Amino acid sequence: MSKSIAAMPTDYAEWLADIRARVVAARQRAALAANAELIRLYWQIGRDILQRQSAQGWGSKVIERLARDLREAFPEMKGFSARNLKYMRAFAEAWPDPDFVQQLAAQLPWFHLCTLLDKLKDPALRLRYAEQARAEGWSRTTLELNIRNRLHERQGQAVTNFGTRLPAPHSELAHETLKDPYLFDFLGLGDAAHERDIENALVRHITRFLLELGSGFAFIGRQFRLEVEGDEFFIDLLFYHTRLKCYVVVELKAAAFKPEHAGQLNFYLAAVDRQVKAPDDRPTIGLLLCKTKKRTVAEYALSGIDKPIGVAEYQLVRALPEPLVTSLPTVEELESELGAIESELRQGGDE
Repeated sequence: MSKSIAAMPTDYAEWLADIRARVVAARQRAALAANAELIRLYWQIGRDILQRQSAQGWGSKVIERLARDLREAFPEMKGFSARNLKYMRAFAEAWPDPDFVQQLAAQLPWFHLCTLLDKLKDPALRLRYAEQARAEGWSRTTLELNIRNRLHERQGQAVTNFGTRLPAPHSELAHETLKDPYLFDFLGLGDAAHERDIENALVRHITRFLLELGSGFAFIGRQFRLEVEGDEFFIDLLFYHTRLKCYVVVELKAAAFKPEHAGQLNFYLAAVDRQVKAPDDRPTIGLLLCKTKKRTVAEYALSGIDKPIGVAEYQLVRALPEPLVTSLPTVEELESELGAIESELRQGGDE
């Protein structure tokens, strides 16, 4: 006798997908809850160390003994090294408010917090980067990169006309999305690179380019074709921004900003709004990336433009850090050194 095979319910696939989604969500909530408990535990241990050191005056030897005893008591747990206990103390010292730990710090992984303690001494900057890391879901690598590249000095610094071309609060969010300058030193190009060379390199390094642009940018394409009354036009780079809910047209100029650049980009934005933008998308934004710009010239140029545009510089070769600059010899010192070498050579020849 053949066994009858029960037919699957018609909605089985949808039901299975729903269960999978709930399992994933539950695992994420469990991981976040476990992380929050761990961060609170580390803060409490760090607070205790601070209080006892202050009251009893003991030093690092007690921390080393505590680390050894905790590892023996909990061999299955990592994180009880003497070095990590010192991080806990620094954590509690940097953020003594338990409410802050509960509301923000507990939502970040431990090594994010260690990075903030290591890389930033200014409490206000630590708080700023902590809030942004949580809001945008930065990895530890992204957090370190943004700190090293001094994101706080560049974010929201582009010249824009968003205040008069976009409604609030969308205009503020769009303005904060752009930077000035953008750092493209990862391309390995010199300052004399042409526009097409830069464009090609940015596409080859699209992951690094998206990291530099910031959260929310999705790459659509390069040399994006538009046709207007039989004429072809090509956009350098086209993106969609998932938080701003709009297309972003990026034009590269391997020269100083000129007012006519804004006019050309204004045309592209109008074409994208007519031909590409969906009815529920917000107005398309333009970003002009120029080798250099004069801020007042850019402000004047954008004041007469209908579409929302930002102007920013890019750097292919990052400026030398200050300590290195001051340690390099001057031209006069090099000439003096060369003169001394030539004199020694002449004396050697006479002998």
